[in-house]
Amino acid sequence: MLQSLSETGLPKKPPPSRAGETVVFNMVVEVPRWSNAKMEIATKEPLNPIKQDIKRGKLRYVANIFPHKGYIWNYGALPQTWEDPHHKDKDTGCCGDNDPIDVCEIGTKVHYPGEIIQVKVLGVMALIDEGETDWKIIAINVDDPEAQKIHDIDDVKKHKPGYLEATAEWFRLYKVPDDKPENQFAFNGEFKDKDFAVGIIKSTHEYWKALLHKKADRGAIECMNILVHDSPFRCSEEDARLIVQSAPPPASGDSVSAEVDVCNTSGLYTVAGCNFQQSCITK
Repeated sequence: MLQSLSETGLPKKPPPSRAGETVVFNMVVEVPRWSNAKMEIATKEPLNPIKQDIKRGKLRYVANIFPHKGYIWNYGALPQTWEDPHHKDKDTGCCGDNDPIDVCEIGTKVHYPGEIIQVKVLGVMALIDEGETDWKIIAINVDDPEAQKIHDIDDVKKHKPGYLEATAEWFRLYKVPDDKPENQFAFNGEFKDKDFAVGIIKSTHEYWKALLHKKADRGAIECMNILVHDSPFRCSEEDARLIVQSAPPPASGDSVSAEVDVCNTSGLYTVAGCNFQQSCITK
């Protein structure tokens, strides 16, 4: 059940989590497992639709990091969170990446872009991506058959041996085929537990609230929303409906480049809407 809203339209702040307690969040799926298209919440566009990223005029795809095909989890984000690019994290020593916090959902089902699923948090890793803090929440769909036996990061190690190691390796290498250096990690690559992860989510939720109330520098982020009643960016449902209706129809586009499945000699394969203001915290 979605957590109820306060009179301001913001989710009521959840009580402090107790050790061992399950805290559930809504996750917006951006990228299905095993796919390569780099889909993401377009935070600089009205109502923050999910779109495929474009770089130098071309659609972006992630490399297949041997021996994996595309993303190795259902990848997405927690709405109503924001990694503040002006806040230096005390643990990582780096500022946030200016996006909602990322989630790797490790359940058995392949989900689709735009799907909203309820997940329980298991842990988190701190990726340092080009000098920015880029938290990666590890979570599992509450309805997944394996969710009954996986409750924390140690359970992932026990029931899915090798998955966390593969996750760290994937994030370390995924930009190398684009001639970029390997990514680094805080905590020497250690995965932090559920309670640490929930603390990170709560802090990024507070940064998001500051963003929606003009208490933080939003830069180019589009904060239009229909939920936060006292936000200066709030619009009517009719205004939002008109924006959605004015969007161009989906284009057929070109077929995916054959390079998506080409293997290079280094052992790596080379490759050429949902609103992030939506309620995320559930109980």
